[in-house]
Amino acid sequence: MNTRSPHTATVLALVVAVLAVSSSAPLIAFAAAPALAIAFWRNGLATVALTPISLGPRRGELRPRRALRLCVLAGLALAAHFATWMPSVQLGSVATATALVATQPVWQGLIAAAQGRRPSAAGWLGIALAVAGTAWATGVDVSVSSRAVLSDVLALLGAVAVAVYTALGERARTELSTTTYTWICYGTCAIVLLAVCLIGHVSLGGYNRQTWLAILAIVAGAQLLGHSMFNYALHRASATTISVLALLEVPGATLIAWLWLGQQPRLAALPGLVVLLLGVAVVVLGSRAEVTPAP
Repeated sequence: MNTRSPHTATVLALVVAVLAVSSSAPLIAFAAAPALAIAFWRNGLATVALTPISLGPRRGELRPRRALRLCVLAGLALAAHFATWMPSVQLGSVATATALVATQPVWQGLIAAAQGRRPSAAGWLGIALAVAGTAWATGVDVSVSSRAVLSDVLALLGAVAVAVYTALGERARTELSTTTYTWICYGTCAIVLLAVCLIGHVSLGGYNRQTWLAILAIVAGAQLLGHSMFNYALHRASATTISVLALLEVPGATLIAWLWLGQQPRLAALPGLVVLLLGVAVVVLGSRAEVTPAP
């Protein structure tokens, strides 16, 4: 029973993470606030929530310089991700922005290959199926609207940035707990985004009650539960595996946007969702050998 417990905890963490991050894009689209401001508040408030633990029981972990450097670099990559992807959600549709950022596994695989850890043939097949299914399900295409094109470009840049963030986190998590890693990472991200907001004269307040509730929901759900649970799972699962599982955010966000915001998906997208889920299954089954054994 003890040998199965860590695996079960990792699976539960990944399920919670996928459900939590699926609410992120619809909430961002709903909130009547600048995307950069929402990005700052979600990281800043999450950092505040984690501070009592990180400066209390976990204070002794703030010593390994190499791990701390990786945390800061991961925070910079996370800031780049939020500063590109979150505006793309408000400029375009939830489905398209979520689908394009879901190309993360492609970049994740290239990063892993550059590190000498090439995904297996099954891993590459699963990535190809998952990304193809995502594109099919959400109808990703080149739009004639300059606003939509900008949204697409920002979402793709966000995918590259989150792949770098995940790869750095995978290395940092070998020396630090989930709480310490996320506290430093979110804190770095919040500081960078605050500077960007101040330089760009982005309004950080004056929102209505619904917008503040949406921001708090993003902090509690997508940030503290979603990203943090993915960070927890990095201790036992590879970055490539987690990045592909994160593709499940696409159907989740699409469903929420449909039921809540009225962004009805096309019926022709349903076969794409099947291909997407098949790709995720292929990666998960083919990457069991990549899972780090329990110490």
